[in-house]
Amino acid sequence: MQKIAKFHKVSEKQFIRDWTAVSGTNAAIAQRLYQEIKLPRRATVGSAGYDFFSPEGFTLAPHETIAVPTGIRAEIADGWVLQLYPRSGLGFKFRLQMNNTVGIIDSDYFYADNEGHIFIKLTNDTNEGKTVSIKQGDGFAQGIFLPFGITEDDDADGERRGGFGSTTK
Repeated sequence: MQKIAKFHKVSEKQFIRDWTAVSGTNAAIAQRLYQEIKLPRRATVGSAGYDFFSPEGFTLAPHETIAVPTGIRAEIADGWVLQLYPRSGLGFKFRLQMNNTVGIIDSDYFYADNEGHIFIKLTNDTNEGKTVSIKQGDGFAQGIFLPFGITEDDDADGERRGGFGSTTK
């Protein structure tokens, strides 16, 4: 196996800013949650996906959506991308889906103005009226590192500054 990436926590300041903006809770709660953030990890030697763990518990009724600031950033080698998906069991049992279908974390996102803070936005898209409950520290998403190629005439020379959608502005 090729080792091509490393997970880090964003700074406490960045996490508190993002968590309070998204959740509406106060800085003291965000500070406590930050201390308990677990870095993503594989569960078994044969696992392709790195489990992302929820900083706080949440419940999604049918058709509800949540944005989760994970507190995680990924330092990724050039030529690789991190793709994010819901954990397979949650998708299968509850039809839990990511709002952008697949999250794409580029290698230069690590250097974005928001420290490359990975957010995961999920919707409970159940057709069966099921409610999804995730406890604090439970795995709720998974990330897989994949290599990618570029065209022979590629001439990209831009530099990332911002986060979501910033590279097309």
